[in-house]
Amino acid sequence: MTTADTRRIVDALSDDEVVTLICTELDRRLPGRLRGHLDAYVVALRGLPDGLRAMAATYQLDISLTVDDLGWHFGNWQHHDYSRATADGLRTLGPPRAAELFESAYSQALRHWDRLSQEDWMQWYHGSPLEEAVRPFDEEMRTLLGDGLVMAQWVRYARAHPDLLTE
Repeated sequence: MTTADTRRIVDALSDDEVVTLICTELDRRLPGRLRGHLDAYVVALRGLPDGLRAMAATYQLDISLTVDDLGWHFGNWQHHDYSRATADGLRTLGPPRAAELFESAYSQALRHWDRLSQEDWMQWYHGSPLEEAVRPFDEEMRTLLGDGLVMAQWVRYARAHPDLLTE
C-alpha cells in the first residue's frame, strides 16, 4: 500500500470504501491459498505491518461473530497460533477488553479442544458446556463492538493510523 493509498483511507467517503481498500491490500499480500493452511497463514501474518496483521488475524473472527459465536469460532479455526494472533490483533485494534474476552473464550475452548477436533463437533456444540461457558464472553463482545463488530474496529484503526497500515 502506498502513501497515496493510506491518504485515500483517511479521505474515504464511507466505511465500506475503507474496508474494500484494506481487503484489497490483504488479498495482495496474503495469497488465497494460505487461508486453508493456518500454519503458513500465521507465518505470513508476521510479515505484515502491525495494522494489516491485526486486520488479517481478526477477519475470520468477524465472520464467526456475524454468523455464529465465539465457541463456534474455535471449532472452525482450531489452531493455537492463529488464536494467539487473533487475540494480538484485537489488542492492536482495540478496545483492549475485546482481546480479554477472546482470550477468556479461548481458555474455555482449550478445555474442550479434543472434542472440537472430532468430526461431529458441530452436532455436539449446541447445548454443550463450551457453548454455555463462552456465552457471557460472546454477549459482552457483541455489546462492546456493536453492529460493525470487528470490521468497525478496522475502520476506526485505519482512520486513526493510516501510516501504520504500510511498511
